Amino acid sequence: MIRLFKHYVPHAVLLLGLVDFALLFLASDFAWQVRAMQIGVSVGGFSDRFWPSLGFALTLQTAMIAVGVYGPLALRSMRQAVARLLVAVALGIIGLAFLNFVFGAQAFWRSTLAYSMALSITFTMINRMFADRVLGAEAFRRRVLVLGAGKRAERLRRLSERPGSGFVIVGFIAMTDAPPVVESAISRGAIANLTKHVQTLAAAEVVLALEERRNALPLTDLLRIKTTGVHVNEFASFMERETGRVDLDSVNPSWLIFSDGFSSGRAVSGALKRMFDIAASSLLLVLSAPLIAVFAALVKLDSRGPAFFRQRRVGLYGEGFDVIKLRSMHTDAEANGAQWAQANDPRVTRLGQFIRKTRIDELPQTWTVLNGKMSFVGPRPERPEFVGELEQQLPYYAERHMVKPGITGWAQINFPYGASIADSRHKLEYDLYYAKNYTPFLDLLILLQTLRVVLWREGAR
Repeated sequence: MIRLFKHYVPHAVLLLGLVDFALLFLASDFAWQVRAMQIGVSVGGFSDRFWPSLGFALTLQTAMIAVGVYGPLALRSMRQAVARLLVAVALGIIGLAFLNFVFGAQAFWRSTLAYSMALSITFTMINRMFADRVLGAEAFRRRVLVLGAGKRAERLRRLSERPGSGFVIVGFIAMTDAPPVVESAISRGAIANLTKHVQTLAAAEVVLALEERRNALPLTDLLRIKTTGVHVNEFASFMERETGRVDLDSVNPSWLIFSDGFSSGRAVSGALKRMFDIAASSLLLVLSAPLIAVFAALVKLDSRGPAFFRQRRVGLYGEGFDVIKLRSMHTDAEANGAQWAQANDPRVTRLGQFIRKTRIDELPQTWTVLNGKMSFVGPRPERPEFVGELEQQLPYYAERHMVKPGITGWAQINFPYGASIADSRHKLEYDLYYAKNYTPFLDLLILLQTLRVVLWREGAR
């Protein structure tokens, strides 16, 4: 993987995106030339077509990122890739046509956009078929040697076998006399020179996956391997990079303290984040006011009770605040106390099912963003009734309160709606990754990916 603004992006995905961008640019440029020749006007110089083609490629690739064209599902399934690609191109063309109408420019003729759309779909589909055959091959995956043969090594083996995995394991080495969980592991004693063994296997990275480090850490071997130019990584950092979450089963306080992350240079980023929250929430409140009013009336008609409800949540530094949402449950939903949400929750009203799936019930939360209690992006704020229990059962749960909660977040776009302690643990791993690796780039990526969650109804309950 390559690290962009502290966020890990798989090499194959980055390469696929760059090729897509070039193809989108070519599609726009070619469509411009074809249409110009059809109506008998001058094609003009390349410099005249550069900016419109660049704008076309940027807009469509933004739409592709937003609907999940580069997400795991689309990378694993050609059917998913085609469906999301078609949606992305359609959204991008609509957006460009709207901009052309608003600004009255001739940069994006409607006829040119039609040609561009057809060419974009053709070019990117060919790229997908090529990538499916070539990028998935072992030659494009990083070669990893694992030092260890226990449960951690077995987890790495399963991770490498996932569709779309960016690495292949070339071998396991049992570093202790304990019975191996990975049966194919080679005993360390059977290898005369570990450094030469790494070179023979052409491993690009060595991952330390020992169950117990005391008296087992091969410092001399690791130093020699490192000096040959092979990257040496430890289990927790490798898992963070490959999964996009902090693995609670392997981290400890010293890892969180000494590993890269939780940067203090967030003053400028925090100010920019707050400026964006104010501007975006103000605009969204104005634009969504009619929609909120309509659904508030529908909520009243659908079931007895108020259209809105307030609920206490835990925010930044553990301080409490109230969120405002459109009511999606019956008024007696928690007559017996606070409960986890569940699939097909009987407490949800008929209209509530729709507004929860489309996230319309969360539109009033933009007021909470405007008054500074929340941000658009951040960990989902939890209820006080659950926080005390979660802090007792989950390590480092309090650390998620070191960043401002958000309407959407890294956990929300990567994991379904949490409905148990186990789900909360998994979501906490994503929240810690966000808190550790926060940048405006990651916020932008999350905001774009939120559209994917809404369009494909991922994660809502």
